[in-house]
Amino acid sequence: MVTSSPFPAALGLAPEQVAEVVRLAGRAPSLHNRQPWRFRITPELIELHADPARRMPATDPQDRELRLGCGAALCNLRLALAHLGVRPLVTLLPSASDPGLLAQVRRGGSVRIGAEQSALLRAIPERRTNRRPFLPSPVPRSHRNRLVGAVATDHAWLHVVERAQRAELLGLVRRAHDEQLADAEFRREMARWTGLDTTAREGVPARAAGPLPEPQDEWVRRDFSGGRGRNRVPGKDFEDDPLTAVLCAYGQDRQADLETGQALQRLLLTATSLGLAASFLSQVVEVRETRVQLRSMLGGVLEPQAVLRIGYGTPVPETPRRDPAELLMNAEPAVSG
Repeated sequence: MVTSSPFPAALGLAPEQVAEVVRLAGRAPSLHNRQPWRFRITPELIELHADPARRMPATDPQDRELRLGCGAALCNLRLALAHLGVRPLVTLLPSASDPGLLAQVRRGGSVRIGAEQSALLRAIPERRTNRRPFLPSPVPRSHRNRLVGAVATDHAWLHVVERAQRAELLGLVRRAHDEQLADAEFRREMARWTGLDTTAREGVPARAAGPLPEPQDEWVRRDFSGGRGRNRVPGKDFEDDPLTAVLCAYGQDRQADLETGQALQRLLLTATSLGLAASFLSQVVEVRETRVQLRSMLGGVLEPQAVLRIGYGTPVPETPRRDPAELLMNAEPAVSG
């Protein structure tokens, strides 16, 4: 029986292997799970493109978080290729005339991956953004060191927030949260991409939103449930002392965004492989004023790109994903028998 596939052979891989690489790349995190990536595949390369239809101009006007998500997808793609024996040769921002083309990946020879990369690859389908309260168990220092080292692999820096900085960070998060909620366009974007039903293949479904925020919570959190989340015991704090870390870039340009996105995913996969959960406190880096103040708090040298809470969590459902074939751009159908 002859069947057609939207996936061509590429980089020495069969169509079904290319499909699996794209599927794993699409398991990356992104702002409100909007999955803002597309792939163009030819026999000699795989291109990563931004998807302009999934921009969020009120929340992410400079497309910084869009590029972070695409960088995370690129990290997954690199891991998947290496698992199949392909050494990925990556060129970031290869075309000045095509700003939507974020990366090209070619075959740079063959490679055999070790135990650490294998653990990261296994973590791709297991990783979740966990918006529920974490358990009271502290994250061991050895695990913290592993997370810092993982980020450094992709040319970024992880700043673990100490208690002396906590009150200032809390104030910045609250200020950014209030400013965003005062913006009608921001509220419309949140409504479009969160609190979705079980049929959605993108966005944040209500089942993955976590419990509703409460006034007594020390850390201000977003309501991803569209108002349909579950209430907690009245008066009970969400959690007051998670491990909090700021992922920082060494630059402020588009390439730094892509590099930091790869570091972000390596951080999240490393955390997953260690049995840790993570979620984001995105407000503070999305509002320009508070992001500048956070940069100053960290010494004024590095560029804060993401703020994360990390700890031991309870199981959460996975978020939906688009079919890998939907992520393709003008792929030539391949025929197999």
